[in-house]
Amino acid sequence: MDSPWDEEAGPDTLRDTEWSKMSSVFTTTGYREGITAGKESALQEGFDTGFATIGTPIGREVGMLRGMVSALLASINSSENLPGGESTLTEARSIAFQLSKIHFSEIAPRDLEAEAHAREHSEMDEEDAGMEESEELAEKRQMEGLEDMLKRLNSGGVDTHPADQYQKFTLEDVQVLRQRIISLCTMIGIRLVDQN
Repeated sequence: MDSPWDEEAGPDTLRDTEWSKMSSVFTTTGYREGITAGKESALQEGFDTGFATIGTPIGREVGMLRGMVSALLASINSSENLPGGESTLTEARSIAFQLSKIHFSEIAPRDLEAEAHAREHSEMDEEDAGMEESEELAEKRQMEGLEDMLKRLNSGGVDTHPADQYQKFTLEDVQVLRQRIISLCTMIGIRLVDQN
C-alpha cells in the first residue's frame, strides 16, 4: 500500500487508510463493549447470589428481631402488672438498643474475593492518586453515622458504657439477642410463633 503522504498516492490509498482506521476503532469499541457486558453479567450474577443467600436471610432475621422487640416494648409499656417489674422494661430497651446498633456490614460473612479485588484496585489507585477514601465509602460511613444517631433516639435513650459505642456485632451476637427476646417473651407470658 502506498503512503497517504505520498505525492502520487491515489484514491485507493486514502480509502484503504480510512478503512484501516475505522476498522481499528470499531474493533476497539467492540472489545470494550464486550468486556463491559461480561463484567455487568458477572456482577449481576454475583449480586443475585449474594442477595439470595446472604443479604435476604440476614436482613430478614434482624428485621424480625427489631419488630419483635418493638412489639414487646409496646406491650410492656401498656401493661400495668408486669412480671419482673422495671427490670423487664430495662432488658427490652437494652435489646432494642443493641439491635439498633447492628450494621449489615458487620454481621455478613466477609467476601474474601471482593476484598482481594478491592486491594488490587486500591494498590493501583494509590500509585495514581494517593490514599483517598472513595466517595461511595464516605457516603456509606456518613449514612451509618446518621442511622446510629436515629437509632439511639428510638431505643428509649438507654445509656450504655462508652466502650459499647464501638462494639462490633457478629451473627452469634444476633442469635444471643434472639434468645434474650424469647426469654423475655416467655417470662411475661407472650407465646411466639416460629417463623422458620
